[in-house]
Amino acid sequence: MAQTSQSGTTPSASCKAQILQVDAARASGLNPALPAPAEGWEPVKLPDLWTSRWPTHDGAVWYRIAWQRVCDSAPQVLDTESAVAPSAVAPSAVALGIDGISVAGAVYVNHGLLWSDASLVEPLSRSWNVPRWWLLPESMLQPGINHVWVYVVGSRALSPGLGQLRLGAPQEVADVQAGKQWRQRTVYFVNAVLCAMAGVLFFSIWLLQRRARTYGWFALMALCWMLYLSTYLAGTQWPWPDSLTRARFSLVALLGYVLSVCIFTFRFGGQKLPWVERFLWALAFVGAAVTCLVPAEHARQGFSLVWQGATAVFLVNGLQFQIHAWFPRRRPRNLAHILLACIWLLLTLVALNNLYSVLDRWQVARDWAALSGVLVIGLLMLLLGGQLVKQMHEVRRFNRELKVGVESARSELAQALQREHLQALENAKLQERMALAHDLHDGLGGALVRSMALVEQSPDTISTARVLSLLKSMRDDLNQLIDYGSSAGASVPDTPVQWAAPLRHRITRILDEIGVQTHWSIAAQWQGTVEEGKRPNALQCLLLTRLVEEALSNVIKHSHASKVRVEYSQPKPNQLLVRVEDDGVGFDVQAVQRAGQSVGMRSMAARAQRLGASFSVQSSPAGTMVTAVLQLGTGLPAAAPRAESR
Repeated sequence: MAQTSQSGTTPSASCKAQILQVDAARASGLNPALPAPAEGWEPVKLPDLWTSRWPTHDGAVWYRIAWQRVCDSAPQVLDTESAVAPSAVAPSAVALGIDGISVAGAVYVNHGLLWSDASLVEPLSRSWNVPRWWLLPESMLQPGINHVWVYVVGSRALSPGLGQLRLGAPQEVADVQAGKQWRQRTVYFVNAVLCAMAGVLFFSIWLLQRRARTYGWFALMALCWMLYLSTYLAGTQWPWPDSLTRARFSLVALLGYVLSVCIFTFRFGGQKLPWVERFLWALAFVGAAVTCLVPAEHARQGFSLVWQGATAVFLVNGLQFQIHAWFPRRRPRNLAHILLACIWLLLTLVALNNLYSVLDRWQVARDWAALSGVLVIGLLMLLLGGQLVKQMHEVRRFNRELKVGVESARSELAQALQREHLQALENAKLQERMALAHDLHDGLGGALVRSMALVEQSPDTISTARVLSLLKSMRDDLNQLIDYGSSAGASVPDTPVQWAAPLRHRITRILDEIGVQTHWSIAAQWQGTVEEGKRPNALQCLLLTRLVEEALSNVIKHSHASKVRVEYSQPKPNQLLVRVEDDGVGFDVQAVQRAGQSVGMRSMAARAQRLGASFSVQSSPAGTMVTAVLQLGTGLPAAAPRAESR
């Protein structure tokens, strides 16, 4: 007798979902709830753009996907006591995956809602580049033929429709959708992040080096591309009021990207094409105007024209740079230019593919631009980064050479300063000798002349006491000459009378003895302080005293005068005047100056020049007048160096 099992195995079946038919029908209004329209259904092939079939339709479209399970029954082992009906076979689970819904939509299984976008009215949710998949609940399924209903709403200007759809085992659908997620979302997100990083980094570099405009244009290029990528990544229309306005913004960002690419290429390659740049700016302005102003009913055609034009400009730029890099004129090939040409060649091939598939929105969203964008932005960052590193090395090399040059120049300068210092010392010694000669002439020499004149013109023999007095006077003059440096820093006399008193005392006695009448006209008080610029400082007082002393010595030696008038006055608060006037025989001033024989006149002129005072000598047969006018507050400091030029 045959052996029987006490309990049989459960029947199993291998089932697959088979799509039977895909149809589409225009919705009469914006109503996402079932039932769908009963009429107007047309067979379609996914992915689908309904503008190819209904170019003027705006609003919503229903897609109906009819499918069924196809199961292969496995061999069954039944127990001897019971039989299992075929209806007890457990079906396999089914998953649904959709690559995208343009622009937004809802999904139904038979008569139950499976999923819906957050907003099915403007501003619409953005599901056109968002792959999704769902596990279909068994409670929604029925034996035989099932239906998936997809409600799609969008603007005809944005190529609305339904992306690729698949039904199958959950693991298979999940694996496919994971790949779609990576290519449609992750790659674009990585691209956008790289662009943002590159834009911020190179914009910062450009801010530090305004002349390096290549970095600025690359930063603008990266930021514009990042803004354009928001078309692929955004899940809502924010901050724009509707999907059409967002599309306009994205297209303007694309125009900015293409313009930045072209000018970046010119700057990087050292191409000077001013007329081409003006033409590109004009094209970009026209393209932006068309994008922003084209009416909604013609937006699809306008957007397509601008998109194709921008792609064509991008192609031309990439091709012309190939010639510039590989076949340069009057210069050797540049490795950096060749590398950029290779990058542009890669993008040119991608752009050609985009231009070929411009009417297929689903293909554009999933072409090689998604992958090449990441590669290109990375290569460009490496290329510019390499150039930046090269420039930094050049700057360091320049700094090293500059440091060596500075050290050499510093050494040469030190030697030159040492030579100049030695020369200055020699000049100081020479000037000191000249100053000493002037002082000896004006001080001690004047005293000697006065003494000699007194002896010669005295009718009687001069007493020993008188001779001793003259010698003491000359000794005092010599002491004054020796103490010149300390006298320069002495205090200013309290009044003009105190200032003139020593000289007046000495000169008056000599002039009285030789029979010359003297008249002193001296201001009683100063009109202010040294700080206010209303009285001379100590050094100015000393030099003016020497000047007056020399003038009086000349009167004694040469004038044969009977009267002398000496004036100390302040015509203005900041002006000091000294004047010596006699009624002697006079002399020819110009002849004496030409002959260069008057040491006294040269000495007085040198002192006046050192003071910064105006000096004049007027002489005639009726007498001579020596005048010096000093602007107070502008002359020598209170303690000028002893070696200053006279």
